[in-house]
Amino acid sequence: MHTYKLHLHKEAQGRFTVSVPSLPGCITYGENVDEAISMAKEAIELYLEELKERGEVIPDDNNVLEYSLIV
Repeated sequence: MHTYKLHLHKEAQGRFTVSVPSLPGCITYGENVDEAISMAKEAIELYLEELKERGEVIPDDNNVLEYSLIV
């Protein structure tokens, strides 16, 4: 099992863009937060399948710490 952090960005039209920083280019969209997360899960699964087929290392966020700083 792998752990991934998602970045959700609310667009002007109200939908959400989701990116997975540990998986470059893994980006998807959803009409709301729940749909965006569901779409991200699907995108991650497809991304990982491709990495496995290529025999590449599968990165994850198990050892990543995250902190938000307000300046």
